[in-house]
Amino acid sequence: MSEAIDPHAWRPTASLENLARRAALLRRVREFFHTRGFLEVETPILSHDIVVDRHLDPFATRWTPETTRPEIGETLWLQTSPEFGMKRLLAAGAGPIYQITRAFRNGEAGPLHNAEFTILEWYRPGDNLAAGMSLLSDVAECLFARGPADRLSYAEAFQCELGLDPHRAEATELKAACERAGVAVPASLAPDDRDGWLDLLVSECIQPKLGLARPTILYDYPASQSALARVRHEEPPVAERFELFVDGVELANGYHELTNAAELRARNTRANIARHSDGKQTLPEESRLLDAMEAGLSDCAGVALGFDRALMLAVGAKSIDEVIAFPRERA
Repeated sequence: MSEAIDPHAWRPTASLENLARRAALLRRVREFFHTRGFLEVETPILSHDIVVDRHLDPFATRWTPETTRPEIGETLWLQTSPEFGMKRLLAAGAGPIYQITRAFRNGEAGPLHNAEFTILEWYRPGDNLAAGMSLLSDVAECLFARGPADRLSYAEAFQCELGLDPHRAEATELKAACERAGVAVPASLAPDDRDGWLDLLVSECIQPKLGLARPTILYDYPASQSALARVRHEEPPVAERFELFVDGVELANGYHELTNAAELRARNTRANIARHSDGKQTLPEESRLLDAMEAGLSDCAGVALGFDRALMLAVGAKSIDEVIAFPRERA
């Protein structure tokens, strides 16, 4: 039996009013960065290189010089963020830069997710963790006009909500905290997956309470969740990573950026080992970003912000489909 055809599937899911508000917010963002001396840039959406992250799954495609011989060619990746290209520009001396572009992530779907989405990303040479958070607070004020962002360390959030130290607690303690809080535990979560238990506690017990009155920036993540952030080697070591939450929704992820190429190679290898353990495809560990870092990537902070989610909060939408014209199902 053939599937019924939706006669309205040609129409956008977003109202024309929301599309107009989308355009207005894009203009406001561009004006914000223009007045602060940032250069708007464009980097490839389709690239030989890709971020190697345990939890980010990119789309792969192939470029073929002879389209009648598809066996000849090379794999290219739709970017999960413009991070690699923008950091190569920084290493070339571009100065403060921002970009509004499309990004792609496979396997992500739901009220806050579409496989293709709009990302706002920026970098400013010379910024440390504090300066990076200050600029993110200013961007949040530009988007939401709710005043400066509150700042809360990862450790303070866990101590306040759960009464434990996230940097020292064992996986068994985190599991017990989930049980006390009545959190439903996914069957796929391994007993010894410490970061998995931390992520579950954040998403279920902490995140819903962040950013309700004013935007909140959570900072100083566990060193094991550093991604591309530098690690501050104190006791315990912490990742100089920060995230923005508004109305309990995660909007942005920022780093005082890692500039050490050898350390990034080691992290790529560890991420691929974790991906293999999860049953996922491993990803290319070598990249032109590593060459750029070896040539000299200056000290900087950078942030990636989900523009569609920001617009959802600005207009009071409950689903990302209300703020984009054609989500995956209608693309």
